[in-house]
Amino acid sequence: MRKIQPKINLKMKVNSIIKTLCLGIITISLSSCGITKSKLKISDNTTFKTNSLLPKFSWETTPMYYHFGDIDRVLEPSEVNFIAGKTDFICIEKSHGYNQLGDQVLGTKHEVEAFHKVKPETKVLFYYNSYVAWPFPRFNKELTPEGIAKNSELAKFLFINPKTGKLREKTRGPAFSYYFDCLNPDFRKWWVKSAAEGVKISGADGIFIDRMNVAPNSDYPEDKLTEIAIAKGEMMANLKKEIGPDKILIGNNGANTKEVFPSCDGFMFEHYNDDVMTKESLLKDWEDMLRIAKAGKMSIYRFGAKGKGKADVTMGATGTEGIEQKSKEQLEFYQACFLIGAQPYSYFQWNWGWNLADGNLVEYPELVKPLGSPKEAFKRVNPEGWIFTREFEHASVWLDTEAKKAKITWK
Repeated sequence: MRKIQPKINLKMKVNSIIKTLCLGIITISLSSCGITKSKLKISDNTTFKTNSLLPKFSWETTPMYYHFGDIDRVLEPSEVNFIAGKTDFICIEKSHGYNQLGDQVLGTKHEVEAFHKVKPETKVLFYYNSYVAWPFPRFNKELTPEGIAKNSELAKFLFINPKTGKLREKTRGPAFSYYFDCLNPDFRKWWVKSAAEGVKISGADGIFIDRMNVAPNSDYPEDKLTEIAIAKGEMMANLKKEIGPDKILIGNNGANTKEVFPSCDGFMFEHYNDDVMTKESLLKDWEDMLRIAKAGKMSIYRFGAKGKGKADVTMGATGTEGIEQKSKEQLEFYQACFLIGAQPYSYFQWNWGWNLADGNLVEYPELVKPLGSPKEAFKRVNPEGWIFTREFEHASVWLDTEAKKAKITWK
């Protein structure tokens, strides 16, 4: 028996090694399939091509994006935990922590560290504007009347109102501001360097660039739209190079600015007024979301509940009496607007303002109900009508964009 035993052990070892090798080959094969990604299907039945740059996406519940700021302070640990429990895709708004730390960059840095500590996979974005020279980040602090009085050379970065011959002023909002002149090539170089530095200092996983819509009625000089679009395209391309391939670049309202589309990793549909909430506009949004998904990019669908009081401007809560209840009553319609057109890597944002206290700390049970993958693309009940339906594993969505009514039936 002692002479036979080693042979049995050797045979067992060989079999074990073979099994291990086979399992290893299978694991490598599966892993390789995961890298070339993924099983996420776009509504036209093609496969979404993703990469490690993007947040982890799931249809388990309504995929959420949070974007908020508090001009007075940074987040409390309980607030970090609440938001981290809802999403792993976040942007810190333009004035966050300014009154406490004196610098939006430091406010963002604080939250990047806080969210990464609680949930390391969270993607946290730094905010920067491509048109409004908000004074909150350190880079813009001298672009004020006082700063320009001391150094008139700074004015060359700013837009001159052709009607007055003076610098154009923004008086509505959390602070007096001027506007950037993106047609100045020296400004564009400075802006790219500043935006990239904001990402670097804050440790953010990417950057959210505001004012990417260049079109009629977008507040730009009508006779300069073509030049401005080209300039914005250059800014985005150079910024993407500067921050590197491992950082996310989001363009707000930029999905239809063809000059910036190639450089961005995703786009927000902000729905900032009624003009972009018509039934025709919503239908185009869904077509754009499909086009964006087929390009391997992300969509963020942001809606704000109706009925708030003060302007939506990150300078303290804009809520009025009853707004939280209104937001809960209105949610079903706007959630349906999102779900009808949602694609892989589409995200929903719901609140009534950009301030932390404007709905970003409210519990909405419908947003955490099991959703499951979509079974199909949306259906238009009548080719000429405005009623749409769509089936998910755990929800049936019915939406009338003309009557502004919706019903989500959870299974």
